[in-house]
Amino acid sequence: MKELTLVNEDNISLREAVYLTLRRAILTNVFEPGDRLMEMKLAAQLGVSRTPVREAIHLLEKESLVRQIPHKGVVVAGITKKQLRDVLEIRGMLEELAVQLACRRGTEEGFTKLQAAAADFAKAVKQEKDVTVLAEKDVAFHDVIYQMTDNERLIELVESIWQQIYRYRIERLKGANRESLVQEHQRLVHALIARDEEAAVRMARLHISNQEANISKLLDK
Repeated sequence: MKELTLVNEDNISLREAVYLTLRRAILTNVFEPGDRLMEMKLAAQLGVSRTPVREAIHLLEKESLVRQIPHKGVVVAGITKKQLRDVLEIRGMLEELAVQLACRRGTEEGFTKLQAAAADFAKAVKQEKDVTVLAEKDVAFHDVIYQMTDNERLIELVESIWQQIYRYRIERLKGANRESLVQEHQRLVHALIARDEEAAVRMARLHISNQEANISKLLDK
């Protein structure tokens, strides 16, 4: 049986704790694609009733992390190249718009926060072994850019696909030269501070293209 420890955080419900526990197990390959998730066994292992497990699995299904298979039940979903392409096409368009708006509307305070977030990610790359922590640092970096757009609808669109993007971000961090990500972040920061929209868009495209290429290589193995 897979080893699981229920997430213990303040101010979250039991359902959220179970959801975060299972989600982390999937993203870190404790549960691998094709593994069955059985409510009764998971509930017993986590020391909870089946209800929060069922609710957590429903949330994971919305994120395309698990899927229902007839006569088999709930299994951890794999990643296909088409799914990767579909998600990154959307992210790419949003990212290009975001960096353009950030160039136009970014403030000195925003650029300072962006530099700090880039430095925080770079530091984590050198010191942190937990890929989920690195992913959160990466999310924080890009979130500063989205906040600088001062466009609430754009931010809402990003958040609506953020969980699916997160899974690919995890895969990118597992298989890539992480220092290359640090360099891409730094070049993007320089373009934004210079308010060079053309360079910023070019870097955003490269960032997404490299992500797709690196994950595709992992899928080919």
